[in-house]
Amino acid sequence: MPMREKDRQLRRRRRRVLKLRKLKRRLVEATDTRTRRRIVEKIKRLDPWTEIPEV
Repeated sequence: MPMREKDRQLRRRRRRVLKLRKLKRRLVEATDTRTRRRIVEKIKRLDPWTEIPEV
C-alpha cells in the first residue's frame, strides 16, 4: 500500500524530532566554539523556534 501524504508528513516530523534530540545532545557535549556554532546552525535550520540549551 502506498504511503499517504499524512503518513509522509508524520514520518518527516518524527525524523525531525529525533534529529533535534541528537543534535542537542551533541551540543551539550561539544566544547569547541566552532563545533557548537555549527551544531546551532543545524538546529536552527531544522526548527528556527526551538530553544538552544546554554552550557
